[in-house]
Amino acid sequence: MSYSKYFPLENYLNQVSITLTYSELEEILGFVLPKTAYKREQWWENNTMNHTQANSWLNAGWKVEKVNLGVDVTFIRQISSC
Repeated sequence: MSYSKYFPLENYLNQVSITLTYSELEEILGFVLPKTAYKREQWWENNTMNHTQANSWLNAGWKVEKVNLGVDVTFIRQISSC
């Protein structure tokens, strides 16, 4: 596989993440997250079969990378297969 001279930019952009506090998430959503979002890491799984809320971040091209329950959630860009 050959890489272009712009590969470092692509690589960087594929590793960009964003961390949002629960307060920020609730402000964006306009409602308080359910208690399970505060108590169970499973609520944040990148699985749309059992966690329909995952559609919101997965459809936007992000996945949950890390959760500090009740504090914040870190999302990272999904690497596309283009």
